[in-house]
Amino acid sequence: MEALIAVAAALIAGAATWALRGMFSTRRVDTAERRAKDRVDDAKKKADELLSDAESRKAQLEGLAKEDADRVRADADSELKTRRSEIARLEERLLQREETLEAKLGDVDRKIQAIEDKERNLGNIGDELKEKRREHIRELERIVGLSASQAKQILMKEIEDDVKHDSGRLIRQIEDETKLEADRRVRSILATCMQRVAAGHSAETTVSVVELPSDDMKGRIIGKEGRNIRALQSLTGVDFIIDDTPSTVVLSCFDGVRREIARHTLEKLVKDGRIHPASIEDTYYQSRSAIEQRIIEAGEQATYEVDVHGIHPELIKILGRMSFRTSYGQNVLAHSVEVSRLSALIAEELGASSKTAKRAGLLHDVGKAVSHEVEGPHAKVGADIARRYKESDAIVHAMESHHNEIEPQTVEAVILQIADAISGARPGARGESLENYVERLKELEEIASSYDGVDKVFAIQAGREVRIMVSPEDVDDNEAAAISRKVAKEIEEKLEFPGQIKINVIRESRSIEIAK
Repeated sequence: MEALIAVAAALIAGAATWALRGMFSTRRVDTAERRAKDRVDDAKKKADELLSDAESRKAQLEGLAKEDADRVRADADSELKTRRSEIARLEERLLQREETLEAKLGDVDRKIQAIEDKERNLGNIGDELKEKRREHIRELERIVGLSASQAKQILMKEIEDDVKHDSGRLIRQIEDETKLEADRRVRSILATCMQRVAAGHSAETTVSVVELPSDDMKGRIIGKEGRNIRALQSLTGVDFIIDDTPSTVVLSCFDGVRREIARHTLEKLVKDGRIHPASIEDTYYQSRSAIEQRIIEAGEQATYEVDVHGIHPELIKILGRMSFRTSYGQNVLAHSVEVSRLSALIAEELGASSKTAKRAGLLHDVGKAVSHEVEGPHAKVGADIARRYKESDAIVHAMESHHNEIEPQTVEAVILQIADAISGARPGARGESLENYVERLKELEEIASSYDGVDKVFAIQAGREVRIMVSPEDVDDNEAAAISRKVAKEIEEKLEFPGQIKINVIRESRSIEIAK
């Protein structure tokens, strides 16, 4: 029974719950519908409000647009009226100008007509003048007794003579003024070039002095029975003067290269302390090699100083030898460098080739470096050397003509002559007596060298002695004596000299073996 009651109660509770849930669902639906309807009504109200606002705004915009259109139309009408008034004023001005131009054209036509009338009158007058002139000429011919052509010829001849006289006078005046101006210009150019090239000159002597550490060294230099000093003099060709001057040996020779090799040899021997014929010979060849290297360096330095490049190495060596050569007391290499600079400066002033002038100036005296080896004027000898080492024809011609052995044909050749004369003519640049002295020593050696069997010849003691080395295989003692007599006789006949000259012929035999 209780179970039934419980089941019944449960069923009643479930039914009541379902009824209550249905009631509550219906109530929620109604509430939702009311809310949706309210929202739709609100949306319609808002749409109506927005629509009314849009219509009012549209009306306002249409009013504003109409006002703007009216204003633009009014402005356009105003501007159009302004433009029309301006066009009317322009038309009036154009009409006035047209009337003015028509009046002026009428005046021009009247003036043209007047000019044409005057031309016709002038033509008539001109014809009358021509007729009068012909009558006048005929009357003059009748009075003078000459025809017009004859009178014209006489008048032309007189005018021609007057013109020739005046032109000749004018030409002479121009020539004089040109010469004066050219002279001033030349003086200015040369003075400027000489001022810009301020090289010093020192007259080199024919002696060198070697300082010794003590007087005891003099005996070692002389050697036993003089064998050391004889070996030195025989190898170098230089006179070693050992006198009472304390701690000093004087080397005398006109050949600067030989004298420098001898000085270098003696200094090395003195520094080494071992002095005998074998060490003398070894030291001499070492010194000669060192001096040859110095000669090359001197030649390269000269080319660097004047900025001349591409010279053949043999020409550079010959240039270096010129540093030990003097001409009238002037160092030949220093003279060549100076001439090169002067030539370049003058060429630049005159508009010529400064490169050609500078190169020719540096090489112009290379013939003097080999003048004791080759016959002929040093200008021609130098030109042959330059030609042999592929120098250009312009360079060779300038070198060959700088002492007028041939006629100069180029501006650079004439410039080289001028620069050479300037360098040699400077005060203190040269001394005539030293050059004559050196020439005499050269002639002494040339005379002695001309005989067969002569190996070496050295003019020493300032030209007071000629030392001749003969080959012992080719010359015996009798022939050596004959050579000394012949040389002495030829010197007496050909040369002029003060005092006496000693002819010393040396014949020396050597036997050399090597122990192994």
